[in-house]
Amino acid sequence: MNIFRLAGDMTHLASVLVLLLKIHTIKSCAGISLKTQELYAIVFAARYLDIFTDYISFYNTVMKLIFLGSSFSIVWYIKHHKIVRRSYDKDQDTFRHYFLLLPCLLLALVINEKFTFMEVIWTFSLYLEAVAILPQLVLLQRTRNIDNLTGQYVFLLGGYRALYILNWIYRYFTEPHYVHWITWISGLVQTLLYADFFYYYFQSWKNNMKLQLPA
Repeated sequence: MNIFRLAGDMTHLASVLVLLLKIHTIKSCAGISLKTQELYAIVFAARYLDIFTDYISFYNTVMKLIFLGSSFSIVWYIKHHKIVRRSYDKDQDTFRHYFLLLPCLLLALVINEKFTFMEVIWTFSLYLEAVAILPQLVLLQRTRNIDNLTGQYVFLLGGYRALYILNWIYRYFTEPHYVHWITWISGLVQTLLYADFFYYYFQSWKNNMKLQLPA
């Protein structure tokens, strides 16, 4: 554990809390992509299978349970809550997200650090997380009218991954033999997908304007 890893975890947690705050207090999921939330639920389900077999620390277990529970509860709220589901923009959220699953799985079967079930599933979760934000970004470009909580949620998600890159750089220079190319490249791809959003987010903040993405 280091300051970059802790900051990344807290930023990731903050993104989930912001989204839950929007859903629970405003009773709205406007601007939120169900497709992205379903992909994240699959990511966490695949990545945290080891919660039943490996104990690392109390902190690690609690964080895993939080992300598992929150991701599935968010999906449930958007699909089934009698008030929240009315604000879901199904007509705009049309990215065919399931088409991302098979390529990520095939890539995990071909490129992995060790060909075992748990390792392949974990690698699959890395590849899928790298592209899981795509439906959300596409939805924001289509709607263009982005409320503050939705903008903060996406910004915090991107910030979490950027902080994890700093964590990897720190560990590379402080820990012997710390090399994880698959994790690094997946994380870099994921962060690059946020680049356009970050630009317009900071522009809107600097000019005190409402956040809008170009169509």
